Amino acid sequence: MRLGGIDIAGDVHCAGHSDGDAICHAITDAILGAAAFGDIGQMFPDTDSANKGKDSIVMLKAAVERLWDAGYRVHNVDVTVITQHPKIGPHREAMRAVLCDALRIPHDQVFVKGKTNEGMGWIGREEGLAVMCTATIHGA
Repeated sequence: MRLGGIDIAGDVHCAGHSDGDAICHAITDAILGAAAFGDIGQMFPDTDSANKGKDSIVMLKAAVERLWDAGYRVHNVDVTVITQHPKIGPHREAMRAVLCDALRIPHDQVFVKGKTNEGMGWIGREEGLAVMCTATIHGA
């Protein structure tokens, strides 16, 4: 499974047209939305075969570049991953390092945390995971 730009060992994976990195997708959506630039599906449509299997970090970096070109900078990003497995804590710092590089911001402006669904619902049954992200941007 690929989450937050890193590979996590195990037999679980996220389905997607690209590499399925739900953290990178949520961040990309959050920063594009903050600038009113649409969403990841508009920038990287699944109808374009060039996006099949695409590295989500590459897509995130392209979204950041689009913001920079328009005079915006990412200020901070806060990510919550709701999942039973994998546990996020053991992978947090590696994710933050990759994401900080992609976002062009310092380590203390990116945080990734994990929450469980306490065994309830489709997340609790380990049928999937959910990611929420808030992001702030500012003019250069």
